[in-house]
Amino acid sequence: MHNRILAGVVSLCLGIMIFSLQDPLIKAVSGRYPVMEVMAIRSVVALPILLLIVHRDVGLAALVSRSFGLLTLRALTLFSSYTAYYLALAALPMANAIALYFMAPLFIMVLAGPYLGERVSWQSFAAVSVGLVGVLVMLRPGGDVFEWAALLSLLSAGLYGFAQMTARKLGTTESPTVMSFYQNGIYLLGALVTAGIFAVSNPGDFAHPSLRFLTRSWVWPDTGDFLMMASCGVIASAGMILLSQAYRLAPANIVATFEYSGILWTPLWGFLFFAEVPHAATIFGAALIVGAGIFALNGRAGGRVAA
Repeated sequence: MHNRILAGVVSLCLGIMIFSLQDPLIKAVSGRYPVMEVMAIRSVVALPILLLIVHRDVGLAALVSRSFGLLTLRALTLFSSYTAYYLALAALPMANAIALYFMAPLFIMVLAGPYLGERVSWQSFAAVSVGLVGVLVMLRPGGDVFEWAALLSLLSAGLYGFAQMTARKLGTTESPTVMSFYQNGIYLLGALVTAGIFAVSNPGDFAHPSLRFLTRSWVWPDTGDFLMMASCGVIASAGMILLSQAYRLAPANIVATFEYSGILWTPLWGFLFFAEVPHAATIFGAALIVGAGIFALNGRAGGRVAA
C-alpha cells in the first residue's frame, strides 16, 4: 500500500512539472490564435502518441470500454477545466492563475468523502477554510484591481478536482493510458465543435483578452508558433498519463496535496519568459492556500485516511 502511494505521489509531481511547460507556450500564442485552435493542434499531435502507448500498454481493444459514459464524463469535465484555465492564463499573470488553481487539491480533499467514500479529517475542512481566505486575499474583492478572469481559475480548479476523483473511481477497471486517450479525444472533438459554433455565430471582437482568446478566428500559424502548439501535444501526452496514474494508484485526498509542487514551476516560467513579478497579495494568498494543504496532509499523518 505504501509503495503504491509513493508511486502515485512521484507520478503526480513529475506530471505537474511536465504539464507546467505548457503554460508559457500557450500564454505566448494567446494573443494571436484562438484557444480552440491551440487545443486542436495539441490534440492532433498527441493522438498517435497516445494510440501507440495504449497499444503497447493494454491493447487497442481496451478503448471499447464498459465505462464509456464515465470516461467521457471525466474527459468533458477536464476539457471544460483546462479551457477555463487557459482563458484565465490569457488575462492573468501566470503566478496568479496557478495560485488560484491550487484550490483544486482542497476541493478534492473535501469532496473525496461524499464522492469516493474516503474518510475526510477535520483538518481537511479547516484547510479549505484557510485556503478560501487565501483566495480572498488574492482576489481583493471590491478593489480596483479585481480581474474577473481569476474566477475562471477557480472554476477550473473545481472541475479538475471532480475529474480526478472520477479517475480514482475508474482506477480499478481502466488504465491511465485509456483515460488519457479519451481525454485527448474529447479535447479534439470539443475544440472543433466549439470553434464551429463560434464560426457560425460570429460573436465579433471583444476587448477582454480571455474572450478574444476564446472567440478569435482561426488563422494558419507560422512555423515557430505551430511548433510551440504542437509541442504541447507531446507534453500533454506525458502529463495526462502521469496524472491519471497518480490518482489511480493513491487515495485522492492524499496525493492531491502534492499538486502544490506546481508552485515551483509556473511562476518561474512567468518570470523567465514574461518578466512577471508576483504581487505581494499573490504571494501571501498563495502561501495561505499551500500552507492549508500542507496542514491537511500533516493531519492525515497522525491518522491515515482509509483508501
